[in-house]
Amino acid sequence: MSRIGIKPITVPSGVTVTVGKDNDVTVKGPKGELSSSFSPRMAIAQDDGTITVSRPNDQRENKALHGLTRTLLNNMVVGVTDGFTKNLEIHGVGYRAQMNGKNLVLNVGFSHPVTMVPPDGITFAVEANTRVSVSGIDKQVVGEQAAKIRIVRPPEPYKGKGIRYAGEYVRRKAGKAGKAK
Repeated sequence: MSRIGIKPITVPSGVTVTVGKDNDVTVKGPKGELSSSFSPRMAIAQDDGTITVSRPNDQRENKALHGLTRTLLNNMVVGVTDGFTKNLEIHGVGYRAQMNGKNLVLNVGFSHPVTMVPPDGITFAVEANTRVSVSGIDKQVVGEQAAKIRIVRPPEPYKGKGIRYAGEYVRRKAGKAGKAK
């Protein structure tokens, strides 16, 4: 059995989960509403405050879909109750971030500032000019936006300058050895 797939998902109070035909699932909570469709092979059952996912047989593809479906459903429930946040750090002399309305403006060593426009459901926040947080209810979209911000100036290995995830370790390289006399 799938270790993740067999775990039941507890639905907190204030969250409603609707399972439609063809495994179209809609989750409504205090932070918003998410909907997604899952493989019709997986059986999604809803009992008093719990959701369980089961698979029809032990074929390799069904085993993979079992854990995936359960994890995606759990992410939807957690997203509408608590939300998700990714934190980024900016390292480098003169590198900074600031908010311009809802848009994020990055000054990271280019001749021009880079403006990032958040999609629907995503909010940016800047603390102390060098810390950026991306938050929203959809885990996948939050991760994509954080990756798009990081790709503007990824951390380089020689001086460590750039945008990195909070707590990310950047392997440093030695520079030129210098001329021996």
